[in-house]
Amino acid sequence: MRKSLIVIVMAVFFSSIASGQEKEQDRLKQCGEVMGEIINVPEGIPQDLLDKAECVVVFPSVKKMAIGIGGSYGRGAMICRSGANYKGPWGTPAMYALEGANIGFQLGAQATDFILLVMNNKGAKSVLSSKVKLGADASAAAGPKGRTTSASTDVVMKAEILSYSRSRGLFAGVSLEGSTLRSDGGANKNLYGKDLSAKQIILDGAAKTPESARSLAAVLNKKSPTNRSDSK
Repeated sequence: MRKSLIVIVMAVFFSSIASGQEKEQDRLKQCGEVMGEIINVPEGIPQDLLDKAECVVVFPSVKKMAIGIGGSYGRGAMICRSGANYKGPWGTPAMYALEGANIGFQLGAQATDFILLVMNNKGAKSVLSSKVKLGADASAAAGPKGRTTSASTDVVMKAEILSYSRSRGLFAGVSLEGSTLRSDGGANKNLYGKDLSAKQIILDGAAKTPESARSLAAVLNKKSPTNRSDSK
């Protein structure tokens, strides 16, 4: 009887692990699909901004998950260029969460996709090290649209993080100041099978790129294979 109980408990435990991993794998696939669609919008993310980005964060199908705007949050993934000073190919992603009241203002009944570009080493270091409040711990601005950013303001050009949204087929720069961005430790454990920080995954190579993330990396490596930022 006791042996049977142990077997049942173990079966439930491993089933739960498999279910959690599958959920994060599906989320990574959605990130790849969203990035693939948005990156090819003619008047979407300017190519010169994408080429200067160190990292990209994708939150697919964000919805209001609780009563009131305070409960709004999204879950997705951050992927960065590999190597010293982010000069290599796009690498292994870490799972991330976006939370806060300002997300709620952007959401109606319709699901919304969010894309964040991390534009320099300082911004990447902040996001990889700890939970950051956009506009306070890391400077943030609504991202400009179009083919180039020659007419963009100094505020946009100096921002550490640029944010965009897509809802009901409409793509636009959107302000998420006041919202928080953090590594999703539980999701990373579900995906990679052990406790890993975002820094360990992205910078230290502590995890292999899962098959479910290959489309996200592939679309970015095809569209923006070279980091053209002037960061040292």
